[in-house]
Formats: sequence, structure tokens, C-alpha cells
Amino acid sequence: MPLVTTTYLSENLNRVKIIDCSWHMPNVSRDGQKEYDLKHIPGAIFFDLDKNSRTDTDLPHMLVNKKDWEKIVSNMGINNNDEIIIYDNSDVISSCRCWYNFVYYGHDINLVSVLDGGLKKWVSENKITNSEKQQLTQSNYHSNEHKELVKSKVQIDENISKKKYLVVDARSKDRFEGKVKEPREGLRSGSILNSKCLPFSEVLNKEGTFKDKNELKNLFKSTLGTTNENDTVFSCGSGVTACVLAFAYYLINDKYLPKIYDGSWAEYGKL
Repeated sequence: MPLVTTTYLSENLNRVKIIDCSWHMPNVSRDGQKEYDLKHIPGAIFFDLDKNSRTDTDLPHMLVNKKDWEKIVSNMGINNNDEIIIYDNSDVISSCRCWYNFVYYGHDINLVSVLDGGLKKWVSENKITNSEKQQLTQSNYHSNEHKELVKSKVQIDENISKKKYLVVDARSKDRFEGKVKEPREGLRSGSILNSKCLPFSEVLNKEGTFKDKNELKNLFKSTLGTTNENDTVFSCGSGVTACVLAFAYYLINDKYLPKIYDGSWAEYGKL
């Protein structure tokens, strides 16, 4: 059950592990950690997307190594057999990036879910929140990397001529077509040759919930030409909204495992 409702979470608060993975674009004056400290779903653990990514690179949100991931998750008190529900309070649905990380490092995909509508929907329904800091007991988490789920720049470049898979960009059409400046400094405008564009916002309803399966199937079919294609790789600005598309694609094709160009345009678009 990759996508869960607020009702499901409220009925299982004490049984599941809850993660708040709120992250905001650098040009937005918001701080996910500070917002979490003020208000979060009871029992939620904050996952800092910036701090829990590689620190030895200037590229944002790159996956850490296996040992570092095990340490991160162990410090969160999460075990390998835990059911995990991830939410966010972000316009870019950053919970999907955390979902992808857990899938990449081998957590049972059937035990990792995203809360549909996130904190915004939870609060709109007057469900309980608090500001209590969680007392965590360290676990001994073990991971199993699925390296085939991430693509490098070399592989992306090779694919331009080999055309083994389709690259789908989650950025806005204006950014994809190079009509506007990139929000990050040091990047040119434009997109990867032969890639297609499906802005991540198009898989969402106005209130931030995911569109139903029929709508998603039609949307992906109009962009990809099919909804059964397993060789699809998603990209974006920094690897966050690419995961929104990968998650939405998994909703309509449970045989698909999310494949991401981790460097995304932050790497490919470097001047």
C-alpha cells in the first residue's frame, strides 16, 4: 500500500514509524526542521534531506553510501521489519524522495508508504499534532543497495545514442525548454537531449493529493506513449521531484521500481 490516507494513519499511529521529510526549495524562505519543531504528527521523526545526503559533493541530495545510510536509519530507531509512513509539508512533495531512498536501500517496498495530502491535509481535518521531541532508541538497521535504481551522468550520456530507456524530466515546461533561469546558481537553462517533460505538479490535485489511477495512466500514456514501460528514468532539478513522478508511476505499475538520475539538472546543467 504505497499511498495511505490520513484515516489509515490516524488509526495506526502507535503501530507504525512516522517520518516527516519536509524540504523546501532554496528560493523559498521556509525551514523544514523549524516547522517540524513547532508542529508535527504525533510520533513523527524528522528526516533532514540535506543533512542525510552526501556531504562530499557540491551536488544536492546525492545518495549516501550503504554504511552511512544504515547509521542514519539506526539512529532514527527504525528496524528492517517496520512499516514506515512518510509525510511532508512541502509544495514539492519531498516525502517521495525519502520513500525512494528507503526503496533504493532495500527496505521492503510493501512496508514504505507516503501519506496522501501530507501534513496540510492532516491539519485541515483537525487531526492531532504536537511539538514533542521523540525519544529514540537506536536500532541495528541493515540495508541492501539496489544500484540499478540510480543512473549516473555517464549512463545518461550513453543513453542519448543507445536509447535504452526514456528520461522524463519533472521540472516545469519553462525550465525544461530553457525559457527561464534555473533557481540554482551556476546552471545553464535547458534539458537533456531526447528527454521528455512531465511537470511533477501534473500528477497532483490542487490540494496536493495524488490523482487517481485512471488519471495517472492517461497522463503518463500521453507523455511516455505507454504505462507499461519499465525502462523509464526520472530526472528533475536536484533529485526530489523526480521521485514524485517515480512514485506516481509506481502507483499505476507495481512491477516498476523507481529509477532516478540522482545528479539531475544540478549536475547535467553545470556551466
